[in-house]
Amino acid sequence: MAIHPDDIGTNIVSTDQPARSGASNRVCAEMTIVDNASYDANSGREFPQNPTVLTYGHFVAAYAFFNARLFAGSLPGCLITMQRKKGARGFFHGERFGSRDQAEITDEIALNPTSFAVRDDRAILSTLVHEMAHLWQHHFGKPSGADYHNREWAAKMQNIGLVPSDTGMPGGRQTGRRMTHYIQADGPFDRACEELLWSGILVAYVQRGDDERGETVRAKKAASKSRYTCAGCGLNVWGKPGIRVICESCRRPLLRSSC
Repeated sequence: MAIHPDDIGTNIVSTDQPARSGASNRVCAEMTIVDNASYDANSGREFPQNPTVLTYGHFVAAYAFFNARLFAGSLPGCLITMQRKKGARGFFHGERFGSRDQAEITDEIALNPTSFAVRDDRAILSTLVHEMAHLWQHHFGKPSGADYHNREWAAKMQNIGLVPSDTGMPGGRQTGRRMTHYIQADGPFDRACEELLWSGILVAYVQRGDDERGETVRAKKAASKSRYTCAGCGLNVWGKPGIRVICESCRRPLLRSSC
């Protein structure tokens, strides 16, 4: 029942892409979004779709699609929520909810909407799949306690085309407590997500205001820092890219380890 944050960021090459027409006929039927727009024949007024149905409907469809494409349809249903959690873009909590009579227990995948405005749909959906990998391990693997990302989870992530990295870049550590990922180019997730986006699935609403600006500032700060590691004793320091640092104990230069 541990919380697993995707808490640093996702680095990808692609840019924001609008919803596309001409959906692939291979996209599964579960992806159909209910058109809940209404029309008043008396006044001739058309009411827009309900934001709640539109927002969660797309995520429910995305979950079903990725479950089929990347997990062979093995994952049980879960409750997808929006939760603001500082420092995390998403988290998983096993068996968090139950029906009122407790006859049914379900897991939670939470997505943090504060970062939606500064990330494209592919990056946001990769966080959903990151948490789906935690859900897979919860039911079929052996998760470590206290939100630790272990080797089994890392192997599953690589299998579905998301590469674990504590920096969100190639070369980062693949196990640990604070972990994110980057998208493997032309990997299973990348190809599946491209098909899903062509179908018209999208992140319909993004948060406005101070939280959005704060996320942008935090992202710029994170990008301006690099980790340097001593190959002798493992000492880590953080600083601007290009600095030269020497470990006084080992008398060896620290090597940049964030890329």
